[in-house]
Amino acid sequence: MQHHHAATVAPANAAGDIIDQLGPTADLIVPLANGEPTAVLDALEEAVAADPDRFDALRVHQMHALHDRPHLAGSFGERMRHVSYFLSPTTRRYFHDGHVDLVPGHFSEVYALMRDRTNDPIVIAAASPPDRHGYFSLGVSADYTASFIGRARFFLEVTDDMPRTFGRNQVHSSQVVGWCRSDRPLLEVPPAVPSDTDATIARLVAERIPNGATIQTGIGAIPNAIMAALLDHRDLGIHTELLSDGIVDLIESGVVNGVRKRLNRTKTVGTFALGTRRLHEFLHENTAVELHAVRYVNDPRVIAQEADFVSINATLSVDFLGQCASETIDGAYYSSSGGQNDFARGAMYSDNGQGFVVLHSTTSGGASRIVPQLAPGEVVTTPKNTVDKIVTEHGVAELRGRTIGERTRALIAVAHPDHREALTATAAEMRYL
Repeated sequence: MQHHHAATVAPANAAGDIIDQLGPTADLIVPLANGEPTAVLDALEEAVAADPDRFDALRVHQMHALHDRPHLAGSFGERMRHVSYFLSPTTRRYFHDGHVDLVPGHFSEVYALMRDRTNDPIVIAAASPPDRHGYFSLGVSADYTASFIGRARFFLEVTDDMPRTFGRNQVHSSQVVGWCRSDRPLLEVPPAVPSDTDATIARLVAERIPNGATIQTGIGAIPNAIMAALLDHRDLGIHTELLSDGIVDLIESGVVNGVRKRLNRTKTVGTFALGTRRLHEFLHENTAVELHAVRYVNDPRVIAQEADFVSINATLSVDFLGQCASETIDGAYYSSSGGQNDFARGAMYSDNGQGFVVLHSTTSGGASRIVPQLAPGEVVTTPKNTVDKIVTEHGVAELRGRTIGERTRALIAVAHPDHREALTATAAEMRYL
């Protein structure tokens, strides 16, 4: 086979050259988590600090920021402000302090929300080095960012640590207004270690997943335990928002091969990856895994086309009606909707689909997470009309198509035994039982 010469790529810029692309007001789109171009944002913040009159209103649009930065803390006031679409441990406190704005929304719709909120946005993103064809890969991200390819300007920050991944997240060198290099390593997010309670919940879910099912699972100790509990299954497929370390074992063991999927058969599909170096190395130049834009991956109309689709998500509190509050704690914003509702609806419309919502029956302080009514200020993420199965360490409550009385009984049965008597008494007062 003849090898042609590699495509020519324009020489690298300096990170600070980003400011040449910006007017006094500008909208910047930043991928979530490890897709953030840290050197470019460092240089931009330095420029804002050095010349207070240069910018009037920079807006940084991003989900789930991992890196703490001056503009998150409100250091530049209106001159540079963060607009979040999902709070993280980094941005949570700044939102409560009034320095970060939050746009509620389903993850599947974040691209459309950003497109409509911004004016001639510029995408600044981390990327892998260009390949011999002149293509950069957005690596661990496709999310909302990939949908801007060909629809917005791109300025990329290349790091050698970024895996080159496939799917719909390649940007040709002719499509970037500039790029720079940095030696920042990707942050590692080690998997949460499951407890005995998590393992019990995982077993209850895993035994209800048929061979050949296509699975979506979130992040955290219970989803990790569920993936570990699936190692005896066969021919599973993955169509998920998040690719984490747990998928590596399932693919390497042959449990996940995607042969029964209707869409992207034989491929593992996600929209972003977050995990350890092991995951990053597994993803590098692995054509069995594809990252697609979240407006595709999380679209309930797409998810519904798979048969036997299984959605698994965590929540924080469930009331007798089956409403799941997954984004607030004690009435205060903690995260946002993410893709939970997207996948709950997709699973609902899938042939033989199942939607699991998992939670411990009590908080660390011993309070019941199964409650008669959500507390004031709690926000419903998965609504009562969409919810399917609620799983605690005490069992599975099947709610789809059930009356309010049947739901109440089923939920009390999976509540912690210490709380069942009080819950039953309250249910009777509410005339639910």
